[in-house]
Amino acid sequence: MTSRKLLFLSTISKTSRSQIPSHTISFPPHHMVLTHTHTMSTTSPTPPPTHTQKKKQINLLRGWPSPSLLPAPSLLSASHTSLTNPSLYVPGLQYGPDPGYQPLRDEISRWLAPIYGVEADAERICVSGGASQAVATVLASFTDPGFTRGVWMVAPCYFLAGGIFEDGGFYGRGERLRGFGEDGEGGDVEELEREILKVEETEWPDKPVYKHLSPQRKAYKHIIYVVPTCANPSGTTMSLRRRHDLVNLARKYDALVICDDVYDFLQWPVVSSLSPPSPSSPLPLPTGTPLPRLVDIDLALGRSEHDPEGKWFGHAISNGTFSKLIGPGVRTGWVEGTRDFAYGLSQTGSTRSGGAPSQFSAMVVAEMLRAGEVDRHVAGKVRPALQRRHGMVLEAVRRELGRYGVEVVGEGEEGDGDGVYGGYFVWLRLPADGPGAREVAGRAKREENLIVAEGEMFEVPGDERSPRFGRNVRLCFSWEEEGDVVEGVRRLGGVIGRMRDGVEERVMDGFDASRVYK
Repeated sequence: MTSRKLLFLSTISKTSRSQIPSHTISFPPHHMVLTHTHTMSTTSPTPPPTHTQKKKQINLLRGWPSPSLLPAPSLLSASHTSLTNPSLYVPGLQYGPDPGYQPLRDEISRWLAPIYGVEADAERICVSGGASQAVATVLASFTDPGFTRGVWMVAPCYFLAGGIFEDGGFYGRGERLRGFGEDGEGGDVEELEREILKVEETEWPDKPVYKHLSPQRKAYKHIIYVVPTCANPSGTTMSLRRRHDLVNLARKYDALVICDDVYDFLQWPVVSSLSPPSPSSPLPLPTGTPLPRLVDIDLALGRSEHDPEGKWFGHAISNGTFSKLIGPGVRTGWVEGTRDFAYGLSQTGSTRSGGAPSQFSAMVVAEMLRAGEVDRHVAGKVRPALQRRHGMVLEAVRRELGRYGVEVVGEGEEGDGDGVYGGYFVWLRLPADGPGAREVAGRAKREENLIVAEGEMFEVPGDERSPRFGRNVRLCFSWEEEGDVVEGVRRLGGVIGRMRDGVEERVMDGFDASRVYK
């Protein structure tokens, strides 16, 4: 315990630490670290000016790729090739077939087969308008709010997914949209099964109430939403054992597992943050990654007792996207499942009416895949840059936040092996004897023009029984440039230090509290 008086104890959250994964990196406590800017003293700190000059905004909430990682030249080349060849641009500019632009389906199946060690089959792929649009389409075609018992999300969860499920009819103040906890191996399947059994004790209709889906589609009794690899926000990767357990549970209770497999190709070996690698050195996927997808585990088990006669819909799908590999603006992704599931998804009413989503972009992306540009871009630019940024943010957290007892949760334990990480984010835990995440994030915004994501954003909407995250903060290292990411962590450390020391809050000139950040 330091000699400094902590004047913000009234902000301490009542959150139970037992609800949060215990696998952490612990930095030295406050009293063990001395720096030039934070020295040990028994005197009261000198209050800073009540107004400070407005600073450049740094946004460590925004989960976007940096502009420097967008492959504009490759997109230009692929667009030129496509738009100068009538055999490509005529179908590319028309309404597309329901399952999507066929050349892209072919290219995706050929591209993924050697990575995951599966047989290429384009008929198991349905093109989407991105991962979020795909989830909404799955809900439209494979759920019925009167029959489907509910949606289950790993907590902490991707904070914008809840709205998609609520729009699909699953809210009900925590009764229809529910959370279950996470540990070092991913979502807690035993906890999930206990909660499903409670729901199954209630009487439910034995067939869909509001929709006529057969024979090309079906309504599942449960939807389970997970990010198996490099989860957002925690960074956790579900172990192989846990993946098998979750598939078996889904098959037992007629559930569909929607797997956002959006970070599978963005994994790297964790390196010393003191000597980050060059951001331009080609970087292959680490050995042993990606792990087998849940969809492949389910496919290997064949039909289940819940499949209708003559159909095989399966119990897990892979929801992929090019948003993290090329750029979010291409609005192109894919869903992979059984052949019957892929075809059923293509029969969603909006797709049947408007044609395949993302037809034009699909044409361009297909050309990039065919030319090998996607692999070159990801291995040569995206993965190396993210690996370097990750190392830099870890070092910045150690240097600027470790003295206050801030911990990085779940670092380097992914991929069923040590030293592998991935994605866009690091997940921090604040100490119990200081201010909570909401207070820290609010003051950082007002005082430092720094935007960070406080942990309560990642709680399952409306479910008061699922885990709480009032002492967690998510930092994104993919959007801002490297120097600004490090500077953002430095500013965050300054805020936490001043709050712990009881320094009066400064008001930043020109601050607009009404602005909304994403």
